[in-house]
Amino acid sequence: MTHAMRDPGDRGFDPAAAAAEAVDGVLADLDGGAHRGVVVDSPPGAGKSTLVVRAAAELAGAGERLLIVAQTNEQVDDLIDRIAVRHPDLGLGRLSASTYSISERVLAHPAVKVATKAEQLADTPVIVATAAKWATLGEGSWPWAIVDEAYQMRSDMLLRIAGRFERALFVGDPGQLDPFSTVEVERWAGLSWDPMRSAVSVLLAHNPGLPLHRLPVSWRLPASAAPVVSEAFYPFTGFRSGTGPGDRRLEYAARGMGTSYDRALDEAAASGWALYELPARHTPRTDAEAVQATAALAVRLLQRGPIAHAENGSGPVTADRVAIGAAHRDQVAAIRAALGPHGEGITVDTANRLQGREYDVTVVLHPLSGRRDATAFHLESGRLCVLTSRHRHACVVVARAGIPELLDAHPSTEPVHLGVPVKFPDGWEANQSVLAHLSRHRVPAHA
Repeated sequence: MTHAMRDPGDRGFDPAAAAAEAVDGVLADLDGGAHRGVVVDSPPGAGKSTLVVRAAAELAGAGERLLIVAQTNEQVDDLIDRIAVRHPDLGLGRLSASTYSISERVLAHPAVKVATKAEQLADTPVIVATAAKWATLGEGSWPWAIVDEAYQMRSDMLLRIAGRFERALFVGDPGQLDPFSTVEVERWAGLSWDPMRSAVSVLLAHNPGLPLHRLPVSWRLPASAAPVVSEAFYPFTGFRSGTGPGDRRLEYAARGMGTSYDRALDEAAASGWALYELPARHTPRTDAEAVQATAALAVRLLQRGPIAHAENGSGPVTADRVAIGAAHRDQVAAIRAALGPHGEGITVDTANRLQGREYDVTVVLHPLSGRRDATAFHLESGRLCVLTSRHRHACVVVARAGIPELLDAHPSTEPVHLGVPVKFPDGWEANQSVLAHLSRHRVPAHA
């Protein structure tokens, strides 16, 4: 069953109350014991990790032993840090491979036990590990599991670890990147156990009666971004920002010099968005001009001394609060090289690796910029969703002109398979929606 919530467009909508009501509903279903699983859909920055931490503490506080499943070592370490900070007295274990190097975030909590075998953590009420590590266990079971980033988990991985727990909470963002594979997967399309479908989609297909909750508020995305991201990537569920217009503001200590970079940054500060548009041209993937513009915008941002004003106070936007996102690793490498020493501390990464992370300002190289075609990889809605939903204040998109025409010339040609749910929105529609909004914040590169 899906738990209803008030329309986020209601004038009387109280974001804090709506978020608390949604979380209370999740915890009530966990306590109720009527279902073997509970699913929670979370838009970007809706407090997914906060929910995982709270649920883990409440289950452990009730005397339950539980395992927590994350998809990457980065996510595991992040969860351990969050839980240990919030609940320092909670017994916490980190199950890892023998090749794992303990991160600074885990070392900061000496009480956390790190082990390579589950039996070494037998007396620990909460154990956290990647899905791949849990899949290596040949025995052992726990009453509860919490699966974080469940939409990133492939269904075959869920099948491999399902015998390790009796009941589970699945938390994830349906708008983010789908599970991926480096091999051809057409042979399984349409099968009920298709390993390339997400764990959640297969779980719900076989257990339609499981409670499905949705977190209604993004605390990350500002009022300028939440409607854009919600309409483009979450058209049927929707969410709103936890802040209102004017609650967040970005300003610069230094005035601009009238360059196109400065105009784009001024537009981003004023409206939350900017499209830095280069002339239309077909280019190699590591388009030198686009790479240079992306790096220069981030460096110029820091040179102007940005100051972020938010509901929790004001402070400078330092390099570690700025990120650059791109679709490919070779683009990331080229941008890092273009940044040079002036961009030290700025995060530069692919959408896959930026997933789940948060910054004050982001600069994005559009996946379709300069392309001759629109492939399934570049059209995937989750990729653009991740890139345009990491920021708390502003997002600057770098792209060559002509993407709408490229989309019109390459309508979606993905085959339709019987038994495979149609994904909404598709990447073609999501790209058009985002570009339509960005066109109102366009700054020509050489005007």
